[in-house]
Amino acid sequence: MRKKVLIVGAGGFIGGFIAREALSRGYETWCAVRESTSRRYLTDEALRFITLDYEDPDKLRESLAGHEWDYIVYNLGATKCVNFSDFNHINFTYLRNFCKALTDNGQIPERFVYMSSLSAIGPGDEKGYSPLHGKMIPQPNTRYGLSKIKAETLLETLPASFPWIILRPTGVYGPHERDYLMMIKSIDSHFDFGVGFRRQMLTFIYVEDLARAIFDALERAPLHRKYIISEPRAYSQKEFRRIVARALRRSLVVPVRLPLWMLKIACKVSEKYGAAKLQAVTLNSDKYNIMAQRNWNCDTSDAERDFGFRAQTDLEEGIRRTVEAYREEQRRLKEQKKHK
Repeated sequence: MRKKVLIVGAGGFIGGFIAREALSRGYETWCAVRESTSRRYLTDEALRFITLDYEDPDKLRESLAGHEWDYIVYNLGATKCVNFSDFNHINFTYLRNFCKALTDNGQIPERFVYMSSLSAIGPGDEKGYSPLHGKMIPQPNTRYGLSKIKAETLLETLPASFPWIILRPTGVYGPHERDYLMMIKSIDSHFDFGVGFRRQMLTFIYVEDLARAIFDALERAPLHRKYIISEPRAYSQKEFRRIVARALRRSLVVPVRLPLWMLKIACKVSEKYGAAKLQAVTLNSDKYNIMAQRNWNCDTSDAERDFGFRAQTDLEEGIRRTVEAYREEQRRLKEQKKHK
């Protein structure tokens, strides 16, 4: 019989690619969604759905009862919030409720992959630029990172019978992603905005490579391990700009370097505006700390050794595909305007 996988948090940008990868590997694929979850990227008729309420432990337990999954991918989480306390609520409390419901119902799967983040580790070596690695003592400097390390600690304190594996991806990009799209749009407008005057090394993982890593880990990785997921090399802002400019066919892009103090002010103002409008904004205190960090070099050797992970898509190819999807979206919107 086909193995069954449940993808928790399937409705977002990454979730759609996880579901696609699951189907391509022949899994009976279930998507856990909330009532308000968009299914824009979950259109394949082979997908099965279950609606869950993570706020109410009793309802959650009742909704899960009667089902059985071999694997669970827990991708649910918030990357930006109006109220920073929501990070703890969504990224930690929801996970705690879900794990308790599984335990109470006797539904613990064979394997459980938790999607954490490189932000859970925090800043690394910003003098010698040595890579971030899995044995580092976490010192997250963002509320998002703190909520992720708290969730990781929850899994570590569960009984040994709970079969968790933790993945810590670096910056995830690809078609439909929004934060990196802002940078692409800026370069498309002939300007590349960078911050800080010290060298910054950036790392990336293309979303399809991340989806492959998830299932490779489910199928082959040892239990109770944490893995950094990234392309095995880092890029400077200048390299990133050149790659995006080539994909966009922009021969002239003006680099604009802003001091960190200016970014900090912009993030504070944006954060206040978002709070007043009750909207989550991209520029906030967390984003400042992430953008101010100079060293995102990664050591992915543990994942390569334990389950054969190696990114198949370098930044050049990944950006080409992302720009192609961006251009296609532009054409679609243009056609819609014509027909109005």
